Amino acid sequence: MISYNGKKYVCLLDFAMDFIRGKWKAVLLCHLYNEPKRFLELQRMTKGISQKVLNEKLKELEVEDLVDKKVYAEIPPKVEYFLTDKGKDLTKIIKEIEAWSVKYYPHLDGDCKQTDTTE
Repeated sequence: MISYNGKKYVCLLDFAMDFIRGKWKAVLLCHLYNEPKRFLELQRMTKGISQKVLNEKLKELEVEDLVDKKVYAEIPPKVEYFLTDKGKDLTKIIKEIEAWSVKYYPHLDGDCKQTDTTE
């Protein structure tokens, strides 16, 4: 049994999966894979996520040092979220899982790199 931050895990795989567990974390990491994104841009790309949940998930990813943000000194404030080196390494693995699903389920539509924000 492994303990980390007050949580118990069966093994290191269970521990590692906790970083992307849930509906939104892996999707957010994939959206940030190629370039930084602003909050509202992430919300538009991640259809169905509320501002509250997006804010919570981004903070969780920041606490684990997977995502960081840059705040620009301008009015109105501009904030961009980007992957840390640790986040890039994890997202490469997530992209491999995505490639597996594309290989074995090519008839299903959609992927993490979707950037169409016009809908």
